[in-house]
Amino acid sequence: CTQAESGLLNVHIVPHTHDDVGWLKTVDQYYYGSRNNIQKAGVQYILDSVIQELWQDPKRRFIYVETAFFWKWWVRQTEEIRQKVHTLVRQGRLQFVGGAWSMNDEAASHYQSTIDQFTWGLRKLNDTFGPCGMPKVGWQIDPFGHSREFASLLAAMGYDGLFLGRLDYQDKGARLAQKRMEMIWRGDDDLGNSSDLFTGVLFNTYSPPPGFCFDVLCDDEPIIDDPSSPMFNVDARVCVR
Repeated sequence: CTQAESGLLNVHIVPHTHDDVGWLKTVDQYYYGSRNNIQKAGVQYILDSVIQELWQDPKRRFIYVETAFFWKWWVRQTEEIRQKVHTLVRQGRLQFVGGAWSMNDEAASHYQSTIDQFTWGLRKLNDTFGPCGMPKVGWQIDPFGHSREFASLLAAMGYDGLFLGRLDYQDKGARLAQKRMEMIWRGDDDLGNSSDLFTGVLFNTYSPPPGFCFDVLCDDEPIIDDPSSPMFNVDARVCVR
């Protein structure tokens, strides 16, 4: 398994996807890409293309979250594809975050249900990939609200950190202004620092910064880095401060 370099500040800029395990469509509709008149989404094609692109360039990285979708995809793959995925995971080019069966709600879900679905998802990853497939970071970028108890559970399960996407707009505004988008969250006063969890808030929920969305549903200008092209626009798109 790959390890972070000690003594250095490791900054990670890693592409990810966000696949609801059921929302406007059923799980199978999301996976197979049916009923796109409701929402354009086909998770199997996301995973197919991600593995293909990772394999073509060793510098590429990707993180994946929803074990329910990954497992549905995994059991349908050939042995050749599975071996490629094993290699990508072992080399740290494909990493799992979260690791639960789904990205659970933190308000209405009973803590036992949360533990159960983490147990199921993590067991699948561990049985398939061993230690290299086990997540170190929680990934709760879409639940509407976050609980201290959930942070405590992650710390107890051995997670090193947690990333959030949604929070009150006033709280977010203050944190942006005061540069407090990262913090150490103490999940339980009685447990003390054993319940501490490094927590970060994403800048724009699960979306890229404004102007840099290259999704099929977006119309932002691409970054054209070919100096011989009359469309070269790196200087205009990139600002170094």
